[in-house]
Amino acid sequence: MTKSIPLSAALALAVVVTATAATAEDWPDLPEGVKNGIGVRVDDTIYVGLGSAGTALYALDLNDRAAGWTERADFTGPAPSQPAATVVDGAIYVFGGSGKATEDAASPIVFDTVWRYDPDADAWSALDTTTPAGLLGAGAVTLDDGRIAVFGGYNKELFDTYLADITSIDKDTDPDAWNAVVDAYMGMEPTDYRWNDLILTYDPAANEWGDLGRDPSDPNTGAAIVATGPQTFTLVNGEIKPGLRTDAVRTVSIDGDTADWADDAPIPAPEGSDVQEGLAGAYAGATDAGLLVAGGANFQGARAAADAGRWYAHDGLDKHWAGEVFLLEDGTWSQPGELPEGLAYGASFAVDGGLLIVGGEDGERAARTDVFLIAAEDGTITVTD
Repeated sequence: MTKSIPLSAALALAVVVTATAATAEDWPDLPEGVKNGIGVRVDDTIYVGLGSAGTALYALDLNDRAAGWTERADFTGPAPSQPAATVVDGAIYVFGGSGKATEDAASPIVFDTVWRYDPDADAWSALDTTTPAGLLGAGAVTLDDGRIAVFGGYNKELFDTYLADITSIDKDTDPDAWNAVVDAYMGMEPTDYRWNDLILTYDPAANEWGDLGRDPSDPNTGAAIVATGPQTFTLVNGEIKPGLRTDAVRTVSIDGDTADWADDAPIPAPEGSDVQEGLAGAYAGATDAGLLVAGGANFQGARAAADAGRWYAHDGLDKHWAGEVFLLEDGTWSQPGELPEGLAYGASFAVDGGLLIVGGEDGERAARTDVFLIAAEDGTITVTD
């Protein structure tokens, strides 16, 4: 079904690829809700899974959508939430994320593992390497020379310690101790989190790590990363510390071992608001109409709190799942419409005809099965589900 959702009538994962088929046929929903997982494309098949789906991985042949999603081999390591993933030579590489190393582990950790999935063999394998930084919430892209570039990610030591401390305290019986740990961690300034500020590189052929230098801005996590040209990637928003987003949009061009950064126009405030809080976990892709950015999550009022020096910026604030759809065309942003409802933390794929939205999390924090196509045309957003 296709419907138009102009802004005036609107209600209330990022992987960027080009698909060959996107017609008005129905898009099949996922077998189960998936949020905070991976979404990648190998040839004309898209793969979505992990995250809230645990070890499950699903595939959809874009040339045979009527066949629906098929189950692939389960991930054979501890189930990761918010890992980074990309594709090299037809294989899927999965970096980091977080979860429990064993079922009986006392607390989650940030994984420093790298896994490879071979679609032809339908098999997973752990690689003999560890990540140089905690890559929870990081983003990965593939370079022309076969290397993988990774942006952002948590500091493993700090976050592992926080998770161990907070899970060791019974909030109901000792709320003061629990609140003290949370306040101390959430109240730090962005630089104190020591998030990964290097553009890390991984060479699967040589099984070697390197880097392309430091990110000149605050390192962040949860940014949507879009391939916008040869060896050129646009990073859209993300969070610069837990609970605090940025509205910055930046483009990095990579030439060999050199990375050149440029600032783009920030995403504007949603219509009816004076502030753009920034978006984490937004859907994004380069379409024929321009760069589309949809959904994402933030805390309304967090930027004002941070500007006032209150670094536990989201303390007492409700999380907000955005529904706005923004379009960057010829260097200028517009807001042609909205999603049917606020969503974040799913997968997105640029396909012929628009941006495919797959899964994600809604305002009730539920993992969604929805799959639908959005397109910008004549100042409005069309939704095909």
